[in-house]
Amino acid sequence: MSQSDLLRPNLPEQGSIEHISRQEARIPVPEAFAAQANVTPGQYAEWYRESIESPETFWDARAKDFHWFQPYHRVLDWQPPFAQWFVGGQTNLSYNALDRHVDAGRGDKRALVWEGEEGEVREYTYAQLLDEVSLTAAALTRLGVKKGDRVTLYLPMIPEAVMAMLACTRIGAPHTVVFGGFAAGAIADRMVAAGSEFVITADIGQRKGEPLPLKSVVDEAIKLAEEQGQAVRGVLVVRHTGSDVTMQPGRDHWWHEARTDEREDALPLDSEHPLFILYTSGSTGKPKGILHTTAGYMIGAALSTYAALDLKDHDLFWCTADVGWITGHTYSTYGPLLLGQTTFMYEGAHNYPHWGRFWDMIGRHGITILYTAPTAIRSFMRHGDDTPAEYDLSSLRLLGSVGEPINPQAWHWYHRVIGAERCPVVDTWWQTETGSIMLTTLPGAHPAEPGTAGVPMFGIDPVILNREGEEMQADEGGFLTLRQPWPSMLRTVYGDDERYAKTYFGEIDGVYFAGDGARRSEDGYVTVLGRVDDVLNVSGHRLSTAEVESALVAHPQVAEAAVVGKPDEMKGESIFAFVLPQEGQTPDPQELRQYVSDLIGKVARPDHIVVAPALPKTRSGKIMRRFLRQIAAGKSIEGDTSTLDDPSVLERLAATPVE
Repeated sequence: MSQSDLLRPNLPEQGSIEHISRQEARIPVPEAFAAQANVTPGQYAEWYRESIESPETFWDARAKDFHWFQPYHRVLDWQPPFAQWFVGGQTNLSYNALDRHVDAGRGDKRALVWEGEEGEVREYTYAQLLDEVSLTAAALTRLGVKKGDRVTLYLPMIPEAVMAMLACTRIGAPHTVVFGGFAAGAIADRMVAAGSEFVITADIGQRKGEPLPLKSVVDEAIKLAEEQGQAVRGVLVVRHTGSDVTMQPGRDHWWHEARTDEREDALPLDSEHPLFILYTSGSTGKPKGILHTTAGYMIGAALSTYAALDLKDHDLFWCTADVGWITGHTYSTYGPLLLGQTTFMYEGAHNYPHWGRFWDMIGRHGITILYTAPTAIRSFMRHGDDTPAEYDLSSLRLLGSVGEPINPQAWHWYHRVIGAERCPVVDTWWQTETGSIMLTTLPGAHPAEPGTAGVPMFGIDPVILNREGEEMQADEGGFLTLRQPWPSMLRTVYGDDERYAKTYFGEIDGVYFAGDGARRSEDGYVTVLGRVDDVLNVSGHRLSTAEVESALVAHPQVAEAAVVGKPDEMKGESIFAFVLPQEGQTPDPQELRQYVSDLIGKVARPDHIVVAPALPKTRSGKIMRRFLRQIAAGKSIEGDTSTLDDPSVLERLAATPVE
């Protein structure tokens, strides 16, 4: 068996996934919001129909909003599974995100507002951010970075991270951003896979008041990369805290010293010029670098931000994602800036120095749109309603959810406690690979159904199939696939076209396979049931772990839940649940079993329950289920635990009784 055969488990022989949750009542769009929304119901219907029936006409109209150094002569060249968009055109994302707005006389508008973990605040207008990016781009050029060179970014959530990304795009140097919590080995693997000879980092980062030794981690990563034959020629270091770090003469350069008075103009780049490579987390074997290119990603990011997140000139938009993830690329950075709007950025942890930090910043800065992860929402839920109630959240007008399916319990809490039942809640489904939002309920056009991702974004043609490629009936669970290409889609797995073709277009003939299970209602709302790899096979029933988790979290004493399968001789797999109680509560496992059974059926009744002291999460809030599977199976912990926010959680979980 070749390495590519190991990339994804084969789809199950049984063709469908059982959908067992009950449908939630839909929440109508507030009339006042609909009256001023960027996209109305009629406009959505018209645009969506054109985007499916005449996609080249639709995307040509959207592309005309941007600056082109040279016009394209063809909208789409689709040679499945490879796409080229806006063929022959030349543009530059940095120019469209900065110069275009300054040239239009909007240089005094705020582009970026940043707050550090210790309370420092910095603001940049579009003219100021353009100047900073131009200076940084010139510094990179003097260090020897050329068009096509890959640059690794390992930075905290500071303005220089945004500047570095835009500086790379300005000179045509594809960036590969590595999340600031990764260990040296993970950084080295990505540097080697990308062939990266340049790094941008900082002296020290901050996390919950503790220093993160970024520069020393980079030094170790460079040593590991060089042992694998990947030389590093230059390192640019931001002096963030002023801490002493080791600087290697000739290779390492301080950010503030390398930037002189010289500025770099935006380079005209081919529409398909590589923009960035982003390595997916949790992949096995060789790192999987998702390659996105310039024009298609740019247009997909901008349109989805405009339509799904409804940004306007008066908004202060906060996407809480780190730039190390795709959400931080598209919606913390590129999407808002391409629209000429104001993006907010925060360096630290959501609960430092107290659980009111998010709500305090929203009140002080007047943030109007909050886009965050269900894991964060559930963490806030666990600490009750009283903390948010202490702060002024009246500036908020829209709430968004991203990263994983949001369970109805968390949706309703978010809507009621944070949004005061006046802010629409926009759930979104998309992936690193898709580049931008694929499924959502547009806030001015569609009522929301808690727990359901929603309807397709423009140009997205989803279909639910079984293993044989047959379309499932309404409300039947199957595999989520997309039938036609879209501009922001990945172009390949960097350096491995075969892996790209097999992983995304080789499972079910003729369609993009997302790797998720889903079901679609009669009127087109899609519910994502979670990763196919996270589907349980219990006595011949294929059940979504996400649905069982959602049922558990619906119990008033449960804040969060994570469900995995445990090998079972009789059933194939038994259901093993880890539940995190609401603060001050001690849920009874037997009561939880009966609750799930009453809610969605005996087939989903958990066999094993651990009332957990905590769940193993990354610093971005993602629950690391692979470690939970090991604990459930009684195995020793294997794998890199350095990305966990608190690795000691694993020992405590392993010692917690199973009931």
